[in-house]
Amino acid sequence: MKKLMFVSLMLLGLATYGQTTVQGKVVDENNEPIPGANVVLKGKAEGTTTDFDGNFTFNTDEEPPFQLQFSSIGFSDFTANVTSNNQTLTITLSEANTLLDEIVISASRTPERIFESPVSVERFGLREIKNTTAESFYGGLQNLKGVDINTNSLTFQSVNTRGFATFANNRFLQLVDGMDNTAPGLNFVLGNLVGMSELDVQSVEILPGASSALYGAGAFNGILFMTSKNPFDFQGISAYFKAGYTEQEAAGNNFYKDFGVRAAHAFSDKVAVKANLSVLTGEDWHANSRVDLNNPGADRSNPGYDGLNVYGDEVATILDFDAAAGFPSGTVGSAFISRTGYDEADLANYNAESVKADFALHYRPFANDLEVILNSRIGRGTTIYQGANRYAVAGFTMQQHRLEIKNDNFFVRGYIVSENSGDAYDTRFAAINVNRAWKSDTQWFTDYASAYIPTYLGSIQGAGLSPEQASTQAHIAGRQAADQGRLIPGTPGFESAFNSVINNGDLTTGAKFVDKTKFRHVNGNYNIAHLIDDWADIQIGGSFREYELNSQGTIFTDIDGPIKYNEYGAYLQVQKKFLDDRLKFTGSARFDKNEFFDGFVSPRVSFAYTLGEERNHNLRVSVQQGFRNPTTQDLFIGLNAGRAILVGSAPDNLDRDVRTFNVSESGQALIGQSTVQLVGRAAYENAFSTGSLQAGTPNTVETPLVQPEEITAFEAGYRAQVGRFTIDLSGYYNKYKNFLANTTVAAPFYGETKGIINGVPGNVDSEGNTIDVDPLQQQRALQALGNGDYQIYQTYTNSEADINSYGGTVGVDTKIGNFDLGVNYTFAELDIDEGKYPNLRTNFNTPKHKVKASFGNAALFENFGFNVNYRWSDTYYWEASFADGQIPAYTVLDAQVNYSVPSMKSIFKLGGSNLLGDEYYTAIGTGFIGSIYYLSWTINP
Repeated sequence: MKKLMFVSLMLLGLATYGQTTVQGKVVDENNEPIPGANVVLKGKAEGTTTDFDGNFTFNTDEEPPFQLQFSSIGFSDFTANVTSNNQTLTITLSEANTLLDEIVISASRTPERIFESPVSVERFGLREIKNTTAESFYGGLQNLKGVDINTNSLTFQSVNTRGFATFANNRFLQLVDGMDNTAPGLNFVLGNLVGMSELDVQSVEILPGASSALYGAGAFNGILFMTSKNPFDFQGISAYFKAGYTEQEAAGNNFYKDFGVRAAHAFSDKVAVKANLSVLTGEDWHANSRVDLNNPGADRSNPGYDGLNVYGDEVATILDFDAAAGFPSGTVGSAFISRTGYDEADLANYNAESVKADFALHYRPFANDLEVILNSRIGRGTTIYQGANRYAVAGFTMQQHRLEIKNDNFFVRGYIVSENSGDAYDTRFAAINVNRAWKSDTQWFTDYASAYIPTYLGSIQGAGLSPEQASTQAHIAGRQAADQGRLIPGTPGFESAFNSVINNGDLTTGAKFVDKTKFRHVNGNYNIAHLIDDWADIQIGGSFREYELNSQGTIFTDIDGPIKYNEYGAYLQVQKKFLDDRLKFTGSARFDKNEFFDGFVSPRVSFAYTLGEERNHNLRVSVQQGFRNPTTQDLFIGLNAGRAILVGSAPDNLDRDVRTFNVSESGQALIGQSTVQLVGRAAYENAFSTGSLQAGTPNTVETPLVQPEEITAFEAGYRAQVGRFTIDLSGYYNKYKNFLANTTVAAPFYGETKGIINGVPGNVDSEGNTIDVDPLQQQRALQALGNGDYQIYQTYTNSEADINSYGGTVGVDTKIGNFDLGVNYTFAELDIDEGKYPNLRTNFNTPKHKVKASFGNAALFENFGFNVNYRWSDTYYWEASFADGQIPAYTVLDAQVNYSVPSMKSIFKLGGSNLLGDEYYTAIGTGFIGSIYYLSWTINP
């Protein structure tokens, strides 16, 4: 702590140099303010932006005279001379098309034009928020090139870039004012469910691809940065109200509303505060698919029916009717039977809600760029989350509390992120355990067989039906008998059992999951360019994070108390311009160390060269290495997901997962026990591969413990401003090593699997090495399979497969008269030897081709504008733990018209998404996405 105080005081001392302040306003040729215009100190990496009224305040250590450069989308650059301190400027920008002159920070942790960024970057600012056609600014991000949004539910959208998309997207990082917005226990971002109010958004930046060299392990597939408005620069009271309705075939038409308010005030040039509150409510997209996962095309008449959005029917077994009745084999036969399930609509409340609030105190002790920020955010949401199962997330809350000290050259930031799962529960286990609360599985299948057998025999002997006809009648009779007295949704008996189950955290009898996980994070960055007279831009920084897992044994193996572990990292970046500032070199390296793994170095090198007399062409190339650590769930999960038990592979987790299983009568005769205990270690060291069981040739498998996944990323790009056309294209090639993967194995209740190859016991392993084995224990392991005495586990490990992905984007923006037109295309492809690794599930989940277009006019008439967005997505295959399947191609059209009333400082907007009304989905198992129509009123945006 003393060292931290010393460093902070030293930085405070460095920050007390004299300041030059320039204020002013940026307007267009009609004297209308230009919000979000970029104000940059020429030749330096310092800048700011204008507020909604076009006003700006710029502070710098530079002494006059110097020049400021002004730019904004749709306008030509303007350079102004600053000759004295406290100078006031009024800048008029003329129309042009300068998309690439926008200022971004994320690509290099320092302000720079998109045109000169060393890697691909997308920006969504105040102008784009005003013109977005989506019902929210977050939804509008899907219109950016190279950006995918997978819709889980109305309030939960998952952003991704460059493939490998799942709703539990732990490859993509989201930062809100520098704070990681990942839910600590879930290991992924819940979209903007508990994020930022659009009234407080100043800009959004997206970096597609790996950025581990600056941002660490989480920045593997891309990063989304949300930056809020500073209360010194954006003061006053702002508010918005949106009302409309959602339209979906399954749910009908339902009211939708979204309200937000922001208040900010600077009490002096030293103290400012702000507060935000937003509330969204609506009806979620209903998921009601009854497609039979075991037999597509079949319906509930299939005895082994397993509906996609029907739960409880996963409990199934093969009933040997002859063995049950003591008949000779073949008399009645056997059948695969599943219990009767419940529709998701009977188990989930589709009320969607998102409530976000935050408060910030900003203090500038010397009335200059040194700033101390105390910020608290809290979000509460109700949604449907789809992971291994479909989870009804009710009252989920997440909090973030931050203390930060910064100026133009450094920041030190400490924050804590915590979550509380609220009343969340697993809809699949809710159905399974409501069924079991009414009647045990054993009794239900016994009742089924007791009615099936006599009905089958009677139908053949008495009614003269064929065996097929008799079987159909017998299955009807069996299910009717087994379901007699079944709890019916809406009845007091069902409601009582259901409420009991969803408030029980033991998944053998309940469905509730508890999660109060948190992490603590400290990071800092220092740019020493001002100490070396801006010879080069040199940055150093580091971070430390401690995880504290706390699910009370419902998700992690923390039944005996919270689990803690940590990771840390440090980095260095050097950026320098050469050849008359045409060649820009960026080199960086970062070292990261997780408690469970060896340290890893992530280097990045890029070159960007500006060509042309007008410096309007830019070429860039970059190469970098990155990595991602296994998540908290990869390491410490211990969860019975129904189809399998999930066991993380942290070294000390293998013996933390301990479960008791009943042994079959045949097994009891072998080992003399009615129950056995299995530990998670068995899944990794004493198991068969499930693929070999399905093939009828059991093979032993030993699963290596998980290690960090690595990536080597190559990228090249070109940006240009050619007349009224802005061109931005890029291509990438990614090579993956130690690809994080899951395998499913079958662990026998007794016996040893070592040496069993293709169902034959031996003393040689799969690599030809001689091993010590006990033939009796090998035989027992095979007998366990025959007796059904085994458990399916999901393990967490790495694939040996060579996995590559490649793709590219091209975007063209222009003005036709006063109209804005933009078109972009994205290509993405996975490269893997599927013949060699047929069972590897990569979850690439990305269309090969995507096309997006926009057309609009911000000033079609006085104070009147409009915008139209078009998106087309190619078909693609979706892989996830919940279900797999083909996603059909889809086309979406969104539009909005807006009218500004300057005297009221208001904007009115009428818009709609999916105006064509063709419902679509982006993942197997979710509800179809319908249409949203809205009318909004924004005051002082």
